[in-house]
Amino acid sequence: MTITQPDLSVFETVESEVRSYCRGWPTVFDRAQGSRITDEDGHTYLDFFAGAGSLNYGHNNPVLKRALIDYIERDGITHGLDMSTTAKRAFLESFQNIILRPRDLPYKVMFPGPTGANSVEAALKLARKVKGRESIVSFTNAFHGMSLGALAVTGNSMKRAGAGIPLVHGTPMPFDNYLDGQTPDFLWFERLLEDQGSGLNKPAAVIVETVQGEGGINVARAEWLRALAALCERQDMLLIVDDIQMGCGRTGAFFSFEEAGIVPDIVTVSKSISGYGLPLALTLFKPELDIWEPGEHNGTFRGNNPAFVTAAAALDTYWADGQMEKQTLARGEIVEAHLKAIVEENPGAFAEYRGRGLVWGLECNDKDLAGKIAARAFELGLLIETSGPQSEVVKLLPALTTTPEELDEGLRILGRAVRDCA
Repeated sequence: MTITQPDLSVFETVESEVRSYCRGWPTVFDRAQGSRITDEDGHTYLDFFAGAGSLNYGHNNPVLKRALIDYIERDGITHGLDMSTTAKRAFLESFQNIILRPRDLPYKVMFPGPTGANSVEAALKLARKVKGRESIVSFTNAFHGMSLGALAVTGNSMKRAGAGIPLVHGTPMPFDNYLDGQTPDFLWFERLLEDQGSGLNKPAAVIVETVQGEGGINVARAEWLRALAALCERQDMLLIVDDIQMGCGRTGAFFSFEEAGIVPDIVTVSKSISGYGLPLALTLFKPELDIWEPGEHNGTFRGNNPAFVTAAAALDTYWADGQMEKQTLARGEIVEAHLKAIVEENPGAFAEYRGRGLVWGLECNDKDLAGKIAARAFELGLLIETSGPQSEVVKLLPALTTTPEELDEGLRILGRAVRDCA
């Protein structure tokens, strides 16, 4: 692919230096459909980034687009705060009937504001309010958002440094396999909880990702998650699962914790819940935790009704018959087979590959290699990002609707990028 030099001047002179993704993909994107995204010069890229997990059903999904256009054309409510609307009612009914009831999940649904970080903030506030304690336990290499409360339970030092003030009331513990299996699970954590001299304030809650996306595609074992849930119950702590990136079917089941057979007290959901890339977030919690006063947590854009419309359409289209989970797991097997071959063909280049469903990571031994592979993949027409504390993991996050042929094409491009760089 021949890449011409796009006009990036206005972005470089007017937009803040904080921009990041655009630095790795130096072009100006214009259109997108499904798993393809096209720049203003007509170059088309296969997208294995999917809006950082916000586009599980692809770009401009035609079913969701039709529902959105019809709603806009009839002058449906766009901005509704937390007023009752027909769009919100339709979403809540679909979410209850298609997602919650079949899984025997009793959750109340809160709309905290349109971002994942806002969902996390609401979860932390509610846990502290319910338990009357301040401390929250999180895990090494966790990522929960960029607002101050969410940053306090995030592990990445660069992101934490952006706060500019001390980040308090958060305590990190080792994630699954952080100590390479040398220490029994939760030995340190439970000892601190039980020792009156440990200095650990009794936590209100524990927050965890079942698969750490930004942290490097670190996959928690189902038995580790079950043991964590049991520990929380024994020690009177709430269990919060952050399903912002790994929910909505990314790992196979609608919720990433289903495989472990646990029922968290609180669940945060965002990214692909709208199905279309429109801002929407939910905080789910058991009914007995619903002790909010009216308006105690609010947000001007928590009633994004176009997002309710596309969210309901996504649930009705993709989750009513149980086929999406099977399809995602089958396509995940395709990805796994390709990554296994890449690792075998490049001995010494990679530490391992790991993932679940349609989220996968390829950990590089040379910490700079992942960035080089991602840059070469872009030149070859594939969008992938890196993750991990040193950006040492090549991260694959294709849309759940990506066809087997597109998966094969993208993975072949990845293989060539590896050969060119490793």
